[in-house]
Amino acid sequence: MMKNYPIDTWRALRRRSWRRLDLLAALVLVCYAALAVSAQLGASIAGQGLDPVWAAARQRGTLRVAMDFGYYPFTGFERGQPFGYDVDLARAVAQKLDLQAEFVPSNLDAIYEDLANRKADIAASALPYAPEQGWRALFSTFYFNAGQVLVVPEGSTIAGVDQLGGRRLGAPLGSDADSYARKLVTNSPGITLRSDYDTAAEVLADLRSGKLDAAIVDNASALIDLGHHPGLRLVPPALTLEPYVLVMPSPAYQLHEEVDRALDELRREGFFDQLGKKWFVDAPLPSPAR
Repeated sequence: MMKNYPIDTWRALRRRSWRRLDLLAALVLVCYAALAVSAQLGASIAGQGLDPVWAAARQRGTLRVAMDFGYYPFTGFERGQPFGYDVDLARAVAQKLDLQAEFVPSNLDAIYEDLANRKADIAASALPYAPEQGWRALFSTFYFNAGQVLVVPEGSTIAGVDQLGGRRLGAPLGSDADSYARKLVTNSPGITLRSDYDTAAEVLADLRSGKLDAAIVDNASALIDLGHHPGLRLVPPALTLEPYVLVMPSPAYQLHEEVDRALDELRREGFFDQLGKKWFVDAPLPSPAR
């Protein structure tokens, strides 16, 4: 049976109820504040890192970067020092995070294991976006498109792959560019495909000499060649998207946020334009010695 309280008693009960609610609300706010401070500091109330990778990196003052040094101009190692596009990028990102980049030699077969086993905090090695690794890795925003591009002579009127009918098209044998070109030929039999080349550089040399009307090669090879030799141009946009990313272990969600923030800042500052000029235009051409 419902109780009927005198109005004064009801008001007193309500005030006590409100005080209890106020105390509960205050307690909730304190807990949220503690969690916010904990997240900012990279440590929980119990002293355990919410993101152990980020917390350990800040404690050391270094960002350990796993890298395969065999992918010039993205990575290389000479006279005891790492060099390349990704080396400069890793150092710039680390600087944005107030850390010092520390390079950890690895290879593509082991690089994800090295991250999972905490041998490194991040990987930078011309790594393509690999969603199949998403169960154990986090990926940065894309920083370079290594996809396939269409290249033509500077004076050519070709403005896209839909204008390749009756033209001579070149691509390196067995490459992604070759696969793309063969699909084009299937849909447009008028294209004459030559794909008996070992490298993109050989394809572009024949294009420059007039033996071809157009070529499909990967973006990095095109940028390197066009940066060192006149006479050719890219036809935008890129034909495929094959993005390179920085990779972190799955627990490193705070590091992941900081890395994406750093990449955004570097884009706004024009860093990637400078990086492209340094490694695709000013740097020496790749050679067998590398």
